[in-house]
Amino acid sequence: MIFQYPSTLAKLSLVLVLFSLQACQTAYYNAWEKLGVEKRDLLVDRVEDARDAQEDAQEQFSSALEAFSALVEFDGGELEKMYNSLNSEYDDSADAAEKVSDRIDRIDSVANALFKEWENELSEFSNPRYKADSQKQLRDTESRYQNLQKSLRNAEASMQPVLATMKDNVLRLKHMLNTNAIGSLDSEYQIIKRDIDKLINEMNDAIERSNQFIASMKS
Repeated sequence: MIFQYPSTLAKLSLVLVLFSLQACQTAYYNAWEKLGVEKRDLLVDRVEDARDAQEDAQEQFSSALEAFSALVEFDGGELEKMYNSLNSEYDDSADAAEKVSDRIDRIDSVANALFKEWENELSEFSNPRYKADSQKQLRDTESRYQNLQKSLRNAEASMQPVLATMKDNVLRLKHMLNTNAIGSLDSEYQIIKRDIDKLINEMNDAIERSNQFIASMKS
């Protein structure tokens, strides 16, 4: 296949789409500001939303681990019912992970807009001392945010090994649901438990950093 460079029309269309998205975002934040809600307020709200989503995700992944444990310890009963429960827990875990990722992306969006606006407004100061104070506050806030963002992304990344292992086992059991297949799940359970323990620790760190960041923005 021969690669073809996009036409001038295609390039123009892409530029217009990107401009439209940026314009929509600007209009969105402007609308909130007219209601008295600044980007700083939105950032705090979104960090709170991400924190709450992670707390929900912790509970969901723990619930999925319990379902997996119940299947590993299977000793008679309705095997298909237990499999369906595990499959449902996987689906709910995937949804919880997607929600966490969405909340983190929303934080990044408003944080970038806030810091860009703050940086631009530094040039509007006529008092050098006020400007220096504001610039220092900006750098301090950016530094705290970068630490928060790193923690959030680490927690987000820790969800993927868990989901991958769960999906592999759900698919495997779907096609060979019998006691022999169940008997081979113990080692897989240990892997999932290890990864979920790591995930919960990462989320606890992110939740704590979120609370610290929220407190610093409100002080």
